[in-house]
Amino acid sequence: MKKTNLFIIGGLLSIGIVLMAADHLDATAVAGGTADITDVYAFEGANPDNTVFVANVQGLLTPGATAQFDENVLVEFNIDNTGDLVEDLVIQAIPRDGIMYFFGPYAPGTTGLNSTIDDKTQYLGQVEISTGANATTATANGISYFAGLREDAFFFDFAQFNAVIGGTSTAPGGGFNNPGVDAFDNTNVLSIVVEVSNTLLGGTFDHPAGTGVQVFNTWVEAKRKQ
Repeated sequence: MKKTNLFIIGGLLSIGIVLMAADHLDATAVAGGTADITDVYAFEGANPDNTVFVANVQGLLTPGATAQFDENVLVEFNIDNTGDLVEDLVIQAIPRDGIMYFFGPYAPGTTGLNSTIDDKTQYLGQVEISTGANATTATANGISYFAGLREDAFFFDFAQFNAVIGGTSTAPGGGFNNPGVDAFDNTNVLSIVVEVSNTLLGGTFDHPAGTGVQVFNTWVEAKRKQ
């Protein structure tokens, strides 16, 4: 096992299987940096037996601007199968020389703030990092991969949100306009996408709200090499 010491510098929690969360420039310690996580998505794939995980970093990039993944930052998808908010499986992604390398899903040797990369894990993959409009994908062991520059898919009317919060909205009922104005339109992010068979993701547990739905917890961390 190759051991690399890393620690958390940003992260988001998303409970369930079909959810998303966003945090553009909100994490003050990393805002605008190469480890700033903007969005986390987890949803059913086109094949309903698969789950797609997406982590976006480095938000508000101007189209045409040069942007690169940081080779000292590991992006780690965490999966909790028991509901104790401790990762049971991880999928790790780290770039080297224009290639994004993937490890897992596998049970981590350490949990929490520190991570190691097991380069002998059964599930290994890599994909050339896409830099233009054309997306390069790769598949290994039935797992599909993508990494590269994409248009930010998150929609948020930031100015109107501030007006609603500040009580100055002129929209009907003091709420949002329909349609709103997307503050993230014409901006890019760096995306890491992994599509995995559900058979590789471990078990599930009863939704804590008692809905009868089976779920797992998933969240993403960015960890910088020390």
